[in-house]
Amino acid sequence: MTDDLRDLLRSTFRWTDLGPGTDYMVSDRSGWWRDPRILNGLGPALAGLFPAERPTVVVSPEVTGFMVGPLVARALGVGFVEAYRAGARRAIAEPMIWADIPADHRGEAQRLGIRQNLVGDADRALVVDDWAATGAQARGLRGLLGAAYVGTAVIVDECPPVVSAELGIRSLLTGTDLDP
Repeated sequence: MTDDLRDLLRSTFRWTDLGPGTDYMVSDRSGWWRDPRILNGLGPALAGLFPAERPTVVVSPEVTGFMVGPLVARALGVGFVEAYRAGARRAIAEPMIWADIPADHRGEAQRLGIRQNLVGDADRALVVDDWAATGAQARGLRGLLGAAYVGTAVIVDECPPVVSAELGIRSLLTGTDLDP
């Protein structure tokens, strides 16, 4: 990964203040998706975090993972599998396997599922997302994927170091790189 990409990620990122009465800041990553240089560099940069693991498939959770995951899959020359959230307003006809996800940064528990026949015993699955705040989704998908799981590549990792090490989370930036 080049320092140019890291600089672009930092310069196009914004924290949004929700207004009076709250000290909670919301991340605005829309600048990342608008910049073609970032879109061009993200796939190879995130794929480059796991060169020795030689992933055979990329698995990404809704919503932003559906944007980032295919970029990484393309860079690796492998396929992409969606991890859907349970309760979404759509029917999925194929048989699914589900994992309960511990509470995320908002305190909400989730369920994520993949189509049951898309990740096989011989696969090496790389989980890809834009952000890891608690490691909850990585933890749930690691449980769902079992021995196929090789790690999680994210743009930003805010997890405590012990959680990142346990889950094999690697990132292009850390939360401190984006401090408000």
